[in-house]
Amino acid sequence: MAGDLKALEVSDPSSDIEKSATTKETVNSSRSSKEIPTPTTTTKAEVEYGSTDDHVFSDPAVAEKWRQVYEKARYENRHRFDPEYKWTAEEEKRLVRKIDARIMVWAWLMFCALDMHRRNINRAISDNMLAEIGMNTNDYNYGQTIFLACFLAAELPSGLISKKLGADRWIPTIMVGWSVTAMSQAFIHNRSSFYAIKALLGLLMGGFIPDIVLWLTYFYKSRELPLRLAWFWTALSTVNIVGSLLAAGILQMRGINGWSGWRWLFLIEGLITTLIGIFSWGLMPPGPTQTKHWFRGKNGWFTDHEESILVNRLLRDDPSKGDMNNRQAVGPSLLFKAASDWEQWPLYIIGLTTYIPPGAPTNYLSYILRQIGFSVFEANLLAIPSQFLFAANLLAVTWISRRVNERSIVSSSSNVWIFPWVLALVLLPASASPWARYAVLTGLLSYPYCHAILVAWNAKNSNAVRTRAVSAALYNMFVQSGNIIAVNIYRDDDQPLYRRGNKILLAITVFNIVLFYLVKVFYIWRNRVRDRRWNAMSPEEQENYILTTKDEGMRRLDFRFAH
Repeated sequence: MAGDLKALEVSDPSSDIEKSATTKETVNSSRSSKEIPTPTTTTKAEVEYGSTDDHVFSDPAVAEKWRQVYEKARYENRHRFDPEYKWTAEEEKRLVRKIDARIMVWAWLMFCALDMHRRNINRAISDNMLAEIGMNTNDYNYGQTIFLACFLAAELPSGLISKKLGADRWIPTIMVGWSVTAMSQAFIHNRSSFYAIKALLGLLMGGFIPDIVLWLTYFYKSRELPLRLAWFWTALSTVNIVGSLLAAGILQMRGINGWSGWRWLFLIEGLITTLIGIFSWGLMPPGPTQTKHWFRGKNGWFTDHEESILVNRLLRDDPSKGDMNNRQAVGPSLLFKAASDWEQWPLYIIGLTTYIPPGAPTNYLSYILRQIGFSVFEANLLAIPSQFLFAANLLAVTWISRRVNERSIVSSSSNVWIFPWVLALVLLPASASPWARYAVLTGLLSYPYCHAILVAWNAKNSNAVRTRAVSAALYNMFVQSGNIIAVNIYRDDDQPLYRRGNKILLAITVFNIVLFYLVKVFYIWRNRVRDRRWNAMSPEEQENYILTTKDEGMRRLDFRFAH
């Protein structure tokens, strides 16, 4: 998870409702002979499908400037760039459906392969795994901490390797690597081997989410991606549902060949994901105009006309999507520049704390249910209802965010939802029935997951390929840091009700709600500062800035932050 890497939007004129109306009025009233795109303009082309005459390359000078950028970058799709290319809305919609079937479905399946091995440990411990290898819940926490720390450490290096080699080469490689490693968990017998395998799994899995989101941005426009990412993250609930059903059955294999059920679980699920990794080498094209391959067909997936639509619709949505080749590395100087974009850091802080409150109950749900009296079979099946509600709320909150074009307030609903349920866990008496405690946990874990919104928000505010290639990894590193905190909140001396841990979760939930509103205020302030600087320039100065500026990404004066 997670997560975005390349481009979602440039200055994305389509998104920021809160941009100053004053900017538009001031510049329009003072224009002479030439229309200069303002940071606040919203055009029909950015809302609907099909080509129009009103787009970012309508000005020949702007088109020529970007053509030179694409040539210098050796952008792999530059031969399809045509500012005058035309297509209908129906053609574009049909093409998007084709992209969904060819690209999005397989990306979703690959994410399922990742999450299967991130989550199956939660089901394995319901089958007496910890006792059988001489561990307690604190040891389990340490193992999860090692996994997440290595996962975090691999985020940025893996993203940089992927940018150099290509996501289509790197992702299948690490998938096969983590699948084989995950299978080896079937043979662990002590705490040391458990720790070693968790470390290796973290290193192999760490870069997947930012790498896969980078790949998706090669095919989708900015307004399309958040909803696709929402469907992408339904893999979490899908894997929890399917994984719980698989575990309920596979764990009953205890005794076959003298093995415990949890050993069979790791082995069988590892074999499944190894096959997905192998097929990924053939089912991941490098980019829109690079689909020809012996496995995908000598003519590729798209016609010449479809390739032209695909490339030009993406570049008109976000010209910066062509300012790097998909096999071009991000060097140390660009890495430092991206990391020093301080205006992006409020989103990293959100990523750090937002998922802590549901993180601890998620990791311990099946184990808690076992501790309060449910059987192994029941503890795994009872995890399913919350996952159906989780998926529904994930899609709903992402749709609402896109519909009203709002991020921070809508995303805060995740912790607003969590608050009463965590409060109930704190106040629930020890004498409460297991079913009452299960109902509260189910309500908590059904929360509206805002990760798709935040990943898209992070990538949009990056506003350049170079920045996005780093910011997505940094964002996910903060998310994993938060997960490290989450897995250490429930401690062995606090089980099975975890009263101390739940009080900590309650405090963090309140902090998160306030944080979302503070971040919104921050970006409104930053946009107003830029409005004042932009309005102080004459139309001629604005045009000259657009054509000659060396500013990149979020540092451009004609860019406004989404919030």
